[in-house]
Amino acid sequence: MQLTAKLIQLLPPQTGAGKNGTWKKQDIIVETEGTYPKKVCISIWGDKISESVLKVGSQLSISFDVESREYNGRWYTDVKAWKIEPAGASNSTGTDGPIDQPYFEEGQMENKDDLPF
Repeated sequence: MQLTAKLIQLLPPQTGAGKNGTWKKQDIIVETEGTYPKKVCISIWGDKISESVLKVGSQLSISFDVESREYNGRWYTDVKAWKIEPAGASNSTGTDGPIDQPYFEEGQMENKDDLPF
């Protein structure tokens, strides 16, 4: 999933030691734009934490996963970022248009009777 939002708060970083070694986590609070803005707490783990990108007031483009887990009959949901970059940063490949879009010659799709279903 992807979200573009404004960084409004950095929570204190957390560190600890687990069975796989030490870990580091940074929680951030972002706010979406629109008629009804929403605030979302997003967790960033390990080497994904980039202090140069995490500036309060900046617009961020955040790629994340949402996961829920059950503990003692209660459910908890985590929003974990796996990529954060300034909004508007492009990964341009030098092509115009969508990369996954198939190309068809004009008139190639005229025969509509050959559908596979």
